[in-house]
Amino acid sequence: MATLELQGLRKSFAATQVLRQIDIALADGEMLVIVGASGCGKSTLLRLVAGLETPTAGRITIGGRDVTGLDPSERDIAMVFQNYALYPHMSVFDNMAYGLRIRGLSRGDITRKVEDAAALLGLEALLSRKPRQLSGGQRQRVAMGRAIVRDPKLFLFDEPLSNLDAKLRVQMRAEIRRLQRRLGVTSLYVTHDQVEAMTLGDRLLILHEGTPAQLATPMEVFERPADTYVAGFVGSPTMNFLPGRLARDGTAVQLDAGPLIPLQGRRSGDAVTLGIRPEHLTLGGSDLTLTVDLVEPLGSETLLHGRVAGREADAITVKVAGAVTATETVTVGVQADQAHVFDAGTGKRIDPLGQ
Repeated sequence: MATLELQGLRKSFAATQVLRQIDIALADGEMLVIVGASGCGKSTLLRLVAGLETPTAGRITIGGRDVTGLDPSERDIAMVFQNYALYPHMSVFDNMAYGLRIRGLSRGDITRKVEDAAALLGLEALLSRKPRQLSGGQRQRVAMGRAIVRDPKLFLFDEPLSNLDAKLRVQMRAEIRRLQRRLGVTSLYVTHDQVEAMTLGDRLLILHEGTPAQLATPMEVFERPADTYVAGFVGSPTMNFLPGRLARDGTAVQLDAGPLIPLQGRRSGDAVTLGIRPEHLTLGGSDLTLTVDLVEPLGSETLLHGRVAGREADAITVKVAGAVTATETVTVGVQADQAHVFDAGTGKRIDPLGQ
């Protein structure tokens, strides 16, 4: 297998800078998921690693070898695309074997590799079929098999599940993770789906307008978001944000909406934004009064969407277990030990004293 390093990577198209100073090192066998809003540069970053685009500046090394100027065929990588990219006139076997034939492997080696990959993916009974005779999930398995037979140093996944229905996405997500761990191939996975990102990645790279907003484990990103962009991007429903000011020498936030929220030793500052996830707000508390605009029953839980009374600009979502009877107003408590505080100007996280 191999490591991957991106050093000072930049990419511009004419006067438009798409990627800015990307510095990442992946360990052997690690899966890094690149996630961000549309247009943030995640697919461009994948294409740079694949050799389909040339960087404006910086270096790309795979297994310690500088591949920045090499063609895709010389990088020993395999890519799984969103649209499967299968040859419609070829059988499953021939689609999986095509790259091996180009490399000049013997017929026996090709058959062995394809049959081994087919067994791994549950495709043994489908090897003689054409892509049009397969379901979407089966086609994606064939695309993965085509990548696996090459024994690459690096897997690149470009939103491979976006064309599948919700149930099949869950199934294929688990399959991809199981296979990647079993094969131990260093992998880059691009997605706009934060559930995929949280469940698949050893680490997440959150891109924002071509710049790394945070590089950390999924739980660290969720529990300690680096700024308001990351905090608002990760988590569903999204984190609530309320304006306020640090008070009592940084041990509380005085919300503009009224209540004082204790923060257990946060450091002093000026204007701040309090972030609190919907599941960390409790009905029946005494901190805020919420005018309810919409009640969304989801079976095992209910989402309440509304606005803080007297503060129409402050939208709030509350997640509660079970069913909730529709109501015009509710009182809400803030779990202070789960609160996040961000600088109102820069959006950067403000941590407790001593952290």
